[in-house]
Amino acid sequence: MYFKRTLLVAVTAVAATLSVPSSSADLSVGEASFQICRTCHGSQGEGQQALHSPNLTGLPAWYIERQLQNYKQGIRGGHPKDAIGAQMRQMSMTLASDSEVASVAAYITTLSVTTPAPTMEGDAARGQPFYTVCRTCHGQYAEGMKVKNAPPLANLNDWYLLRQLNNFKEGVRGAHPKDSYGAEMTPMAYTLVDEQAMEDVIAYITSLKK
Repeated sequence: MYFKRTLLVAVTAVAATLSVPSSSADLSVGEASFQICRTCHGSQGEGQQALHSPNLTGLPAWYIERQLQNYKQGIRGGHPKDAIGAQMRQMSMTLASDSEVASVAAYITTLSVTTPAPTMEGDAARGQPFYTVCRTCHGQYAEGMKVKNAPPLANLNDWYLLRQLNNFKEGVRGAHPKDSYGAEMTPMAYTLVDEQAMEDVIAYITSLKK
């Protein structure tokens, strides 16, 4: 019992450390840098479907930072079919340094978490079995797992999740040689054989919001 309790404390401590924003983050710099993000992602990072911009609130700093770096390096947004990603890549280039990237990522985590309204008619009960393969990395409640480099999913917009699953299946995302984490997602997306299966698993994921 003592060993189990000690192990639990150790794991919790490691998880907490991994979720801490980069030490180079400056929230005042991040807030200033976020002004351009507000144009598409909303004043509080809540997202705007009309502009194809997802909700950012509830995402951890390490994931936001990684994706911004991926955009800057062309790992995301460089595919000829990824017009939406190409726009985001241009925006990412306004962040001149790694510390500015870390700062805006840290600032986003201070925003109040917004719960997006559903926009699709998927069946959560049918989607639950599909989520079994997702659970390994994204967690039982889609809360994300830093140790697996898997972000939380439950608070993302359903339409954004659908677009990303299609992007993975079509090679628009995850095919870049430097996108090792995206490459892991590609075969997972293929377990969802059609649009209905994708909408069903997304309905289940969004039902896990807390």
